[in-house]
Amino acid sequence: MDLLHSWGVNLAVHLQTEHQDWENLFQWVSSVADLHTTFFVFFPIWFHLHRDVGVKLIWVAVVGDWLNLVLKWVLFGERPYWWVHETKFYGPIKHPELQQFSITCETGPGSPSGHAMGSAGVGYAMVTAVLSIAAERKLSSLHYRLLQLVLWVALGMVELLVCMSRVYLAAHFPHQVISGVISGIIVAEIFSRVQWIYSASLKKYISVTLFLLFFAVGFYVLLKAVGVDLLWTLAKAQKWCVNPDWVLMDTTPFASLLRNMGTLFGLGLGLHLSGGNETSRKHSCVFFRMGCIGVSLVLLQFLDKMTFSSSNQLLFYFLSFCKSAFALVLPTAIVPGAICWISTKNRHDKDM
Repeated sequence: MDLLHSWGVNLAVHLQTEHQDWENLFQWVSSVADLHTTFFVFFPIWFHLHRDVGVKLIWVAVVGDWLNLVLKWVLFGERPYWWVHETKFYGPIKHPELQQFSITCETGPGSPSGHAMGSAGVGYAMVTAVLSIAAERKLSSLHYRLLQLVLWVALGMVELLVCMSRVYLAAHFPHQVISGVISGIIVAEIFSRVQWIYSASLKKYISVTLFLLFFAVGFYVLLKAVGVDLLWTLAKAQKWCVNPDWVLMDTTPFASLLRNMGTLFGLGLGLHLSGGNETSRKHSCVFFRMGCIGVSLVLLQFLDKMTFSSSNQLLFYFLSFCKSAFALVLPTAIVPGAICWISTKNRHDKDM
């Protein structure tokens, strides 16, 4: 394993040395590849354009990230930025020098890469959704094949950039990003065959949310009971990160878990409050949908700026859960309901 890790470190050093001009691009790509983009950008757009695709994106993202957490607890993956300091692989030889950046010092285990897994799963779901819609509209065979080629090549290029960015930032080894991409595509393919998620009740959403939460917590307690420290990576991050301010609580495993559970619960609550797709059926015009998308994106950016102190961990986790839930209720129920009410009131005032 050390040989595989050393090859990954050498690749990271090569990228950092030969592609310094790409630093800003890699940091931007790594930031955008986070599931935060799915929840705050992709979901509101897809939900109001094609409800079922939006719903599937959330399930793929949340269940995929939950699985990523469990796999990380099982696989105990190292991260380059601390491994290179602690390994005995290099012996008396000076170890390679790896640069660190503001988004390098993630605190969870490294395998598989969550960024690669999430972006691959969500990207795969969006590409297959576009191709499915194109097939329904009966594009000519030539146009459909051309669209397939363009979309799959685009997704491949995006994933290549995501993987390169994670290695460049010394956050992951190459094998971790590759396994992340493969795992993400598998999760997305599984959900392409699952139909009950589109008609699930609020009770079902609550049941699944509690199951995923208690399974993860129970698994954590079980492993801890047999002497496995699942927070071993936090100490390494705090020890080897060159800037203590770069070690953030929102990258810890439990912060990710609570954030995802809040997102799934928020989707179920939002769909329940909006009456499923009733609002979309009654107001299916382009202006209504574009209005919902525009207002949702603006309000979500304001919500995104809301941050919480991590001095009290329990309060931090609770507020993260609530923020994530509200981020889904906002575009699914609050914004469409408000726009519908305003448009109805305006028509009533004109009739008067």
